[in-house]
Parts: sequence; C-alpha cells; structure tokens
Amino acid sequence: MYDTSKFVLKSEPVILGIESSCDETACAVLRGRKILSNRIISSAAEQAKYGGVVPEIASRMHTEAVDEVCRLALADAGMRPSDIDCVAATYGAGLLGALLVGLSFAKAFACVLNVPFVAVDHIRGHIAAAYLDKPDLEPPFVTLLASGGHTAVLHTLSHTRFEVLGGTSDDAAGEAFDKCARVLGLPYPGGPSVQKLAQSGTPCIDFPSALVKNSQSLRFSYSGLKTAVINYCHNAEQRGEPLRRADVAASFQRAAIDPLVKKTVECALAKGVKTVTAGGGVVANSYLRSSLNEACLKAGLEIVLPEKKFCTDNAAMIASEGLNQYMAGNFSPLSVNAAAAIPLG
Repeated sequence: MYDTSKFVLKSEPVILGIESSCDETACAVLRGRKILSNRIISSAAEQAKYGGVVPEIASRMHTEAVDEVCRLALADAGMRPSDIDCVAATYGAGLLGALLVGLSFAKAFACVLNVPFVAVDHIRGHIAAAYLDKPDLEPPFVTLLASGGHTAVLHTLSHTRFEVLGGTSDDAAGEAFDKCARVLGLPYPGGPSVQKLAQSGTPCIDFPSALVKNSQSLRFSYSGLKTAVINYCHNAEQRGEPLRRADVAASFQRAAIDPLVKKTVECALAKGVKTVTAGGGVVANSYLRSSLNEACLKAGLEIVLPEKKFCTDNAAMIASEGLNQYMAGNFSPLSVNAAAAIPLG
C-alpha cells in the first residue's frame, strides 16, 4: 500500500526528475542540489518539419523515449532504481498527451519503489532552476519568469511560496518570439533563430514597448508588438522594399526584453531584496542575460542566472523543485492527473 504518511525525510535525498510537457523527454538525478545526471531526448528536429510542435507526434515520441532516457540518467549517475528517495515529474502545464506519458511513468516508478512522489508545476520548475546555479541561494528574491507560456515578475518569498507582482495581459514573451520568427521566415524553434539574426542587425525600428503604459499595475502586453512586426513586414513587402530582417529582429528583441529587465530591477529595489533570479526559455536569450546582468550590477543587486541549458525545458529543474516540495513534506497522491493549464501563483 502506497502510504505517504509513513515516509521519512532525508537531509540530502536522491531525487529522480522527469519532464515531458512539450517536445523534450528528459530525466535527471540530483543528490540534494548536486546534479548527478541530466539527460534529454528531443523531438525538436521532427517537429521542425511542421514549423512547430505537433501534440500527437510529441506524445508518441515521449512514449518511445521515456524508459530509455531514465535508464541513461540512472546509468550516468551511477545509481540503481533502489537508490532513489523521491520521484518528481511535471504534471502541468503543457500538452496533455505529452504530460501523461512522463507523469504515468513517474507515478509507477514511485509506487513500485514505495518512495515519495511529487507532482511538479512546470513554472515552479523554471523558478527552481536558479538553485542549480547557486545551491545555497535563499529566498526572498525577485524572479523574472519569461517562457513560451508565461511572462511575469515574481517575489519569491520561500522555497515553496511566491507572489505575482505583475505579468502579461495577453501573449507571453516566448510566444511572441516564435511568431516573430515565423513572420521573418526563420526556422523552429523561434527564440534562438531570432537571437541569432538580431546579432547582425541594428535596433533602429521603433516598435511599441511590451510594457503597458498608463497602467496602475505592472503589466506587459505582447500582442501589439507582434502586430507591429507583422504589419511592418507586410507593408515592406507590399511596397516592394527589401526587408531588413536583421534590423527587424534586433528591434523586436529590444522592445520585448528591455521592459522586462527594467521592471524586474525596479521590483527588486522596491521589495528591498538583494538578489534577482530568472527562469524560462527566454532567459536563454543572450541579449536578455547581458542586459539583466548589467542592470543588476548598476543597481547593486546580485544576479543568479541558470545556465542556458537549464532555462529551456529540462528535468534537473523539475528535480530541483521536487526537492523543495520534498523538504516541505508536500508529497502528491498517485491519483494526481495531468493539467494542460495551471494558474500562475
């Protein structure tokens, strides 16, 4: 009988993390915050043929890869299944079919081993990636969250609690990068493609800022920015003018990222914290990383940025958040189901 009330916490548990929310099948093993292994089998190349993620293809490829990626992660870590103290897996948000593959595998793993299971919110995983860069990091701090599905500034109060200071009114920054890439004819995934093109361009086009003006609250909006990029490209085409694609990419990148950096630092100073962290796929963007580093240095704030490979989807961040919940005794029942959407906060 799987009885969570009988589990005894260890001070430095071995956590097996599984991530399958989109097109990456990933597994990692952590001892405490120390990464022992981190494996990813990606279907991105297959998805690129269709210009984006096809849910059915992603689910099938997760089914084929999940056992293999876990075997590889355990072998890299020099661990046997019986060495695992806790299993953590993403239960949302993401593609339902994809989530169910990793979640079902993880629950079965925990049940057979009779160890605690933790269902992880993918977004909390992105926040917890900061602990991989600095294991002794302690809240409170301010976190910039910028991913394909969410854009927000958070006040991280403890290892398990955060307050949303502000977010996007419509689209997320990552989704805007993907849309911009499609308009410019760039390959999937869009974020890295836009960044690469922007490096040879000049941010000379006056696109609207992603920050909502005249707003009482801290709000961002990316729908207007996306529309401005689309209109600019279409107008140039209709006039028969050559499109300065690199300049468009650089100008879009500046309009999308500068407000995030500015408001994150302002929030940190207003809250009186000494540290800023960031998480989510957009945080792998080099322009964002350099801008945030520079802004925090000028403001006298410490900046903790996960390595780029821990900003995009990975299982190490899921295991890191699993550790947070494990130490708080927040175990999940095996009846927990996958969720396509989870409200932020």
